[in-house]
Amino acid sequence: MSDNGVCVLVGTTKGAFLLDGGNDRTGWTVGGPYCDGWAINHVIGDPETGTLWAGGGGEWTGAGVWRSEDGGATWASTRLTKGTMDEWAANDPEFAAMIGWQDTPLPYGDAFSQIWSLGLADGALYAGTKPAQLLKSTDRGATFDRLDSLADHPSRESWNPGAAGLVLHTIVSDPKDPQKLWIGISAAGVFASEDGGHSWERRNRLSNAAACEGHAHPAAPKDGETGHCVHNIKRAPGDADLLYQQNHHGVWRSADGGRSWDDITEGLPSTFGFPIQVHPRDPQTIWTIPLNGDSTGRFPPDAAAAVWRSRDGGQTWQDLREGLPQKGCFFTVLRQAMSGDSRDPAGLYFGTNSGSVFASFDEGDTWHEIARHLPTVLSVEILDRT
Repeated sequence: MSDNGVCVLVGTTKGAFLLDGGNDRTGWTVGGPYCDGWAINHVIGDPETGTLWAGGGGEWTGAGVWRSEDGGATWASTRLTKGTMDEWAANDPEFAAMIGWQDTPLPYGDAFSQIWSLGLADGALYAGTKPAQLLKSTDRGATFDRLDSLADHPSRESWNPGAAGLVLHTIVSDPKDPQKLWIGISAAGVFASEDGGHSWERRNRLSNAAACEGHAHPAAPKDGETGHCVHNIKRAPGDADLLYQQNHHGVWRSADGGRSWDDITEGLPSTFGFPIQVHPRDPQTIWTIPLNGDSTGRFPPDAAAAVWRSRDGGQTWQDLREGLPQKGCFFTVLRQAMSGDSRDPAGLYFGTNSGSVFASFDEGDTWHEIARHLPTVLSVEILDRT
């Protein structure tokens, strides 16, 4: 990874990858795989120091967070839970020697199997797990503490797993007030804290309860709420209370920090999708990637890829297709697999489960494939060091 410019941080089922486009966002090179081939659900970076963190794991490895202080050249892991390999190694000295295994107690035993999301706020590193818990590190990822305030939330017994399990997949903070945090859990909904995670409020209420009428799907609006299968949340720049989410039944907007939500799906070709992205300077410009439905394949409608953009906070939508495949396109873009840089014009990036990464350097008007044949892309984030 170069010392400045745009680097796309990609988490995949077979490790982390770094796509380096330099200061002019051209001549993209691919570095990786990193993190010993672990399944990596999320990679983030600190633009001030260049430190990278990658969270992931699975039944074989257990859960952990990897850290690189040298732009991805070397990585160190903090293992948090055990996996099947630990059981094998404990009973097979030859296998233990082959993989370099050491009988070291892990802090969370078998409490969770994966790290699903990472977030930085006020110098702390947060990590969301599967099953859903929230961890916090104040030593740059060397050790983590569990936030019991969320683990013991009064609504905990009502949380139900989504198709991927009960995962804490989104962590959002307010740079101007790091005590404000929002998290997304599938399928338990949006939770917010205004005291740095010491307490949490569940925030899924519809601003117009009548909007819930006529929807029978359990992830749809019900009993005055948006439905709890939230897929992704983004905060608008310059307005701590303006949030957007893509969930299992549409795109939603909140002007009051998630205390109430309005449906802004009208104009999109479907109610189902995973990621959403907000412009780095314009809180009314958002992008999403609709898919054809949760039980009909989860690929672009009519098998023709499009990113949809709104310039007015979701009142109207425009499909953006130039440079994207328009025939026989059956890929999926997952919940954490879309991000953007802060350039002018703003750059957008998304990765597919077929191993491609697409980029736009004109706010979505045209698209370019900057990497292909990667493993299944689970997450895309941007480290922009200008």
